[in-house]
Amino acid sequence: MTSGVVRWFPRNARSLATSSKNRRPEDCRWHHEAYGYFLPIQTRWQDNDQYGHVNNAVYYSYFDTVINHYLIRYCGLNTRLLTSSTVGFMVSNQCTYHTPISFPQIPVAALAVEKVGRSSVHYRLALFPPKPTKELPSIDHHDLSDGFFIGHPKLAQFNALACATGSSVHVFVNPATSKPMDLPEDFRGGLLKLMSPDSV
Repeated sequence: MTSGVVRWFPRNARSLATSSKNRRPEDCRWHHEAYGYFLPIQTRWQDNDQYGHVNNAVYYSYFDTVINHYLIRYCGLNTRLLTSSTVGFMVSNQCTYHTPISFPQIPVAALAVEKVGRSSVHYRLALFPPKPTKELPSIDHHDLSDGFFIGHPKLAQFNALACATGSSVHVFVNPATSKPMDLPEDFRGGLLKLMSPDSV
């Protein structure tokens, strides 16, 4: 489904992203080093809108995918509502668009944790496009099932500057009462592995 919204990124977005006089303190979020976990995302034909690039709303699904992939794979999140002891409610989402992506491309979604509270988790997110070559990034089954962490050589296939940056906040609740609950210690431990360096 397409949106009737006009272009959501400025025509000079690339120059804005690279101009030193336009940089702000949070611009570190635009670089690989600000993140700990990465997951390749295959764009889909349906992601494009009538302007020929991925529609702005779709980026939130990419961010949701990398968050939940990490929680399931590395924190032990049980997503079966009838047997899960904790359920995450997304209470805040934000995305800033810098340059467009389109189909067919394989960007990499990036995840860091900025804060772990008693029942809440604050995430830092980004999407890095592939470097402009004729070949799609070399991604295999393990990259899609496990993702990879900062320092992995496959990150060299992706631009060093993000095409989008964002943030999200999860609040974890008891599924029986929908009341916030303490995060389990092993779950918390998996999250702390992704604490961004400037958040410690």
